Amino acid sequence: MTIEDLQSICKPLKGVTQDIKWEDHLCFNVGEKMFLVISPDTVPVSASFKVSDEEFEELSAKKGFMPAPYLARYKWVHLDNISRLSKKQWEKYISQSYYLIASKLPSKTKKILGM
Repeated sequence: MTIEDLQSICKPLKGVTQDIKWEDHLCFNVGEKMFLVISPDTVPVSASFKVSDEEFEELSAKKGFMPAPYLARYKWVHLDNISRLSKKQWEKYISQSYYLIASKLPSKTKKILGM
């Protein structure tokens, strides 16, 4: 997997924007809320994303995963190498993270985004 592969999964999602935060993290957002953070300058490239409460403990215990620094209390996990997941797995986790974040947006924001 490459950063471009992850971008191609994120871009078709409704209302997605991307920006750089903290000088070197590529962030994908919906309604100005992050749902995927990629560290393109790390070798290998790493990423963090939100998961369901049920999956948080399970994924955190898997090789390559850990609770995401500063975001673990919100059920975010950090993956040390984006290549550990297949495209199909990334599609699942990106969509899930997107919908978990989007579901918490205010109604007015959802309406503006066409959700």
